[in-house]
Amino acid sequence: MVNICCIGAGYVGGPSSAVIAYKCHDINVTIVDLNQARIDAWNSDNLPIYEPGLDEVVFARRGKNLFFSTNVDQAIIDADLIFVSVNTPTKKTGMGAGMAADLAYIETATRRIAQVATTPKIVIEKSTVPCRTAQSMRTILEANSTSNVRFDILSNPEFLAEGTAISDLTNPDRVLIGCLQTPEGFAAQQKLVDVYSRWIPKERVITMNLWSSELSKLAANALLAQRISSINALSAICEATGADVDEVAYACGTDSRIGPKFLKASVGFGGSCFQKDILNLVYLSEQLYLPEVAAYWKSVVTMNEYQKQRFTHRIVRTLFNTVTHKRIALLGFAFKKDTGDTRESAAITLSSYLVQERAHVAIYDPKVSAKQIKLDLTEPGVGTNEAEVEKHVEICNSAYEACAGAAALVIVTEWDEFKMAQLDYQKIYDSMQKPAFIFDGRLILDAPKLREIGFRVETIGKSI
Repeated sequence: MVNICCIGAGYVGGPSSAVIAYKCHDINVTIVDLNQARIDAWNSDNLPIYEPGLDEVVFARRGKNLFFSTNVDQAIIDADLIFVSVNTPTKKTGMGAGMAADLAYIETATRRIAQVATTPKIVIEKSTVPCRTAQSMRTILEANSTSNVRFDILSNPEFLAEGTAISDLTNPDRVLIGCLQTPEGFAAQQKLVDVYSRWIPKERVITMNLWSSELSKLAANALLAQRISSINALSAICEATGADVDEVAYACGTDSRIGPKFLKASVGFGGSCFQKDILNLVYLSEQLYLPEVAAYWKSVVTMNEYQKQRFTHRIVRTLFNTVTHKRIALLGFAFKKDTGDTRESAAITLSSYLVQERAHVAIYDPKVSAKQIKLDLTEPGVGTNEAEVEKHVEICNSAYEACAGAAALVIVTEWDEFKMAQLDYQKIYDSMQKPAFIFDGRLILDAPKLREIGFRVETIGKSI
């Protein structure tokens, strides 16, 4: 019997460890977190994370070989392998503020492992971290090792995407495992390879050195975000020239050297990884005295912010240059469909801008709570305070409720239920002020059909 402990019950630690338990019934997996409310949620019928297929995985193994607890020390003592999957947010103050990752939780978890462990442990860096973070963890662990307690450290970055996390974990493109290039490092690496090889073809389990593994995670997210910013930059040219961004993306995507994925223009990317990881790469480049490299990657984020601003300005300009006292329906608040995660969502920027323009913003999202929306809109730095949100923002229970009496409808998240086959857009049109405007920020609607109904339609990357 192998015992695995995962420190951190968040978006990465919870699903990734649950899938190991689901696939390997003879491995005991304990997910620990100091947040009692989060652990209580994992032990309830209402999991703290919405992810298609996650309920099935957790409910099938919970209480058998999958456990959730706040007893961190006992889980560390019992474990053979320890995943460190804690939050690494962008620093808000001090050196590297706004770009560097805050590694305080990583260090706290590492020190706790060093203090509590009584037998040899393999410590696995799961969180997204800057290159060479493992060196800091190794220094702390080795300073506390004894003849009875040896620590080996591995890097095993996660490549799951929210909304498809379970399929990403059960059938991944690849699994990376980085280790120190020593006999002991290779032995520890093989133990983790043996776990993943239980359900993943061995050719997809890729072994490499620690630093390559750490950098590969940042590089992958930076390259994906770069593609989104590239097509969004082209969408601005399309709107100015009469070209159609969908047609341009299709034409480029048919080139086998380019491929079609991540060439969908939108109001901008969000989520917990893309912006954070790119800025992390920018900071790393600056620390390595590579200013041209830093500027190159920073431009990806700059373009993303420009796209969000450009879209909001287009809304105001189209609505006769003012949205004051106008009801604007925002459909979607999560950063993408099939998740309740709102981190870095374009909807936050859009909502804040409209509130500052004194619009009445009516928001509906099928998986984001009213509490979360209000928290996001009153976060420091967003630009709106609690009083403004209370006065100008309304959280609705359906798309129809949000659109009733609205001057404009804005598609912010590409939820399937907002598509033409799911919503009665004739009913929506009848309930709105005239002229009724639709702004499609996700390219999911049939603009010609909407115009037949009577809508005036504005679409990302299209001039008509």
